Amino acid sequence: RKDDSLQYEQNLILFPSFLIATVQFSLLSGLACGAMVVVHITRSSSYNPGSVIGNVTRDALKQGFQIAPQPPYLRVISNSEPRWVELSPAGILTTQMKIDRDVVCRQNPKCIISLEVMSNSMEICVIKVEIEDLNDNAPRFPTSHIDIEISENASPGTRFPLEGASDPDSGIFGVQSYSITPNELFGLEIKTRGDGSKIAELVVQKSLDRETQSHYSYEISAEDGGDPPKIGAVQLNIRVIDSNDNNPVFDEPVYTVNVMENSPVNTLVIDLNATDPDEGTNGEVVYSFNSYVTEKTREAFKIDPRTGIITVNGVLDYETTQIYEIDVQAKDLGPNSIPAHCKVTVNVMDTNDNPPVISLLSLNTEMVEVSENAQRGYVIALVRVSDKDSGANGKVKCTLQGNVPFRLQEYESFSTILVDGRLDREQKDTFNLTIQAEDSGIPQLRATKSLVVKVTDENDNPPHFLKPHYQEMVMENNLPGSCLLAVSAEDPDLGMNGTVSYSIVPGEIKHMDVNTYVSINPSGRIYSMRSFDHEYTRTFDFKVLARDNGNPSLSSNATVRIVVLDVNDNTPVMTNPPLVNGTAEVSIPRNAGVGYMVTQVKADDYDEGENGRLTYTISEGDRAFFEIDQVNGEVRSTRMFGENAKSTYEITVVARDHGKPSLSASAYIVVYLSPDLNAQETIGPVNLSLIFIIALGSIAAILFITMIFVAVKCKRDNKEIRTYNCRY
Repeated sequence: RKDDSLQYEQNLILFPSFLIATVQFSLLSGLACGAMVVVHITRSSSYNPGSVIGNVTRDALKQGFQIAPQPPYLRVISNSEPRWVELSPAGILTTQMKIDRDVVCRQNPKCIISLEVMSNSMEICVIKVEIEDLNDNAPRFPTSHIDIEISENASPGTRFPLEGASDPDSGIFGVQSYSITPNELFGLEIKTRGDGSKIAELVVQKSLDRETQSHYSYEISAEDGGDPPKIGAVQLNIRVIDSNDNNPVFDEPVYTVNVMENSPVNTLVIDLNATDPDEGTNGEVVYSFNSYVTEKTREAFKIDPRTGIITVNGVLDYETTQIYEIDVQAKDLGPNSIPAHCKVTVNVMDTNDNPPVISLLSLNTEMVEVSENAQRGYVIALVRVSDKDSGANGKVKCTLQGNVPFRLQEYESFSTILVDGRLDREQKDTFNLTIQAEDSGIPQLRATKSLVVKVTDENDNPPHFLKPHYQEMVMENNLPGSCLLAVSAEDPDLGMNGTVSYSIVPGEIKHMDVNTYVSINPSGRIYSMRSFDHEYTRTFDFKVLARDNGNPSLSSNATVRIVVLDVNDNTPVMTNPPLVNGTAEVSIPRNAGVGYMVTQVKADDYDEGENGRLTYTISEGDRAFFEIDQVNGEVRSTRMFGENAKSTYEITVVARDHGKPSLSASAYIVVYLSPDLNAQETIGPVNLSLIFIIALGSIAAILFITMIFVAVKCKRDNKEIRTYNCRY
């Protein structure tokens, strides 16, 4: 990439500071590991969103990576920092946001973004982008001044730890040295802590005399290793105090101890001892952490101020922090005490407390599909196994369990599951794979992950309805758009071959397009397109077509019958006696007896069953004089009308159906009493009927006698003259 390097180096003129991103391509094709190429790209440290880091497709092709000619060329299956970078389907690596290494990686010596991509030919490419640091931060002290007290009898060589400066930059761009305003009494000694950071200790170089000078002020400067270096400063205030005969002294200036992670609270870390030969309060020693010990350290450990015993105070996790450095001071309770200092380095020891974690880097982490025509070596899934523990505790071996036509191929940072045998869906269409990862710790910890592999087939099965005929009962007056029923067809094929869509077969219902009656959605739910009327349409049939999305597609159909049930939606209508504005007038003789039929009320109801069965009642009016048959509606008198009876009577007759809710109609009937009729009329309806029956019987008897007479006469004539042919 010589040409690119020259091109990017020109950017150094435009930007005052720059960031170097080292992009490494690890190419894995099938079972072989390709060569690694390192590309150096120079960019501005601002790294605005959308900045192009590199063309992965172009560089991968140069290394022999197999990429199909049509996009998408590459698919990202793993990205350690999706917030920072993204890879387009065309293989262009760009930034997602402004990159600031100091925010995420802090002072870690390595800051790497790792991507794993797969081509459309199932080859795998590993991309590692290393973000190198810039010296864009100056050292900074936590406070604006440091105040310390020193006894006037402090001998030359006495040391006092100072609170160090911090620098978000890493490596050489972090704090490298400290300096103090030149003077003859005090100097600085630089020490390196276990984590690589630098701290300074104030060293007394000459004897002090409080009576000569009791206060000193100097400037402490912290300098990083940049070119040019950046500097941070703090004011140091020293107060010389009266001497205390003897000061505490630790047995050792530095202690190193090991503590197992996950140790319970109050576990002993170390028992410090500082001696002071004085008696009384002058010899009573009190222990404490230095003021600049971090809050994180104070949460993890505590110190007994009387005994100097340091114990565990919180959770120790090797995977989070491997080393703690604790600065401890011991001070007697006498006046003008000079504290003694020591450093305790606590190494947190790893235990095998984290089982391996198995991650599937597939689009579907629970199930993958593979064609039965897949060849040996075809990659069906990527597996990453990680273990937070270190050493043997974190060394993991991954295996594929069972006798299956697949195998596991392990690489440095991941593994692939490959086809390793002939697949035949007609013999077996599903494989349940179990991946087992086991570390080398004591005791060994293991984890398993299941993966379902489905073998896809050709489109050789049409959809099959669960039932060839469907019938649904629907109440009339339904709301248009309401769901009537759902049909379902199954297709044993997979993918698009097994994806079924539904439609209504074209047809007519009562000379109208079936689609004006019903519709169906792709999932098989059938909806009404109109409100059905039982009195107009009691049943109708149509066909539903189920079609898969294979190529060519296959289909089948089922018959659906909709039965429209009656609801009580028709009000009874009065048909007899004729009504005028809801009122009917009838006349009866004044001398009508009990049981005389005044009139017969009739009503029609277009509903069926109980919804159309009517019951008649008299609801209002002169109910004491009349009664009504609830079934046939005949209204009869219940008493005699005397000479003093009024000339008109009024009743209200109601015809009510038996639906729920019940509907009704009413008729207002006015009954007039007419003058007395003649004798024939006064016979009443019962006597007239009897006379009519007697008359009919008499006529029938006369006809019968006549027929007998004729028959006898014909027989007699036949005997006398045999050739005579009697015809009547």
